[in-house]
Amino acid sequence: MAKQNDFFDSVYQVVRLIPEGRVTSYGAIANYLGAARSSRMVGYAMNASFNEMPPVPAHRVVNRNGQLSGRKHFEHPFKMQELLEAEGIQVEDDAVVGFQELFWDPFSLEG
Repeated sequence: MAKQNDFFDSVYQVVRLIPEGRVTSYGAIANYLGAARSSRMVGYAMNASFNEMPPVPAHRVVNRNGQLSGRKHFEHPFKMQELLEAEGIQVEDDAVVGFQELFWDPFSLEG
C-alpha cells in the first residue's frame, strides 16, 4: 500500500503542475514517472484525488485521445467539462477540442 501511496503522491505532484487551460493524458504522466505501462494506475490516482490538499486539478487529465474518460468519477457527469470550460477549454462530445494544441507534456518541465 505504501508503494501505491508514493505513486499516487508522485502523480498528484505532476498534475498540480499542469497549467490552467491545458490538459495532459494519463499515459503522459505515467511515462514521465518512468511507469509507461501504468496509465490505469494514474487513472486510479485521479479517482482518489478529490480530497487531497493542496487540491489536484484532476479535470486536466484526459485519455490519449482527449476524451473525458474520467468524467463519471466527478461529483456529477458534467463537472469535469464545466471545470475545463471555466478555464477556456472547449469540449464537444466529451472530448477536448484542439487536444493536440492544448496538450501539456510533463517532460517540458525538464527543458
